[in-house]
Amino acid sequence: MAVEKAIASSSLVEVIDRILDKGIVVDAWVRVSLVGIELLAVEARVVVAGVDTFLKYAEAIGLTPLAAPPA
Repeated sequence: MAVEKAIASSSLVEVIDRILDKGIVVDAWVRVSLVGIELLAVEARVVVAGVDTFLKYAEAIGLTPLAAPPA
């Protein structure tokens, strides 16, 4: 039985389309302390998604008031 390696080539457009369709969330939290004294704290949340995807999942992540259309 021969094993074949399939090379999947994706163009940049396909990758960007998938990211905007599914979305990506990067959540980072950094804390620097010395002898129990907090010197630096950084919190970041980066969401990359298309508008339709963001609005679809905004309620699940608690951003409903920000994503709601104006009255």
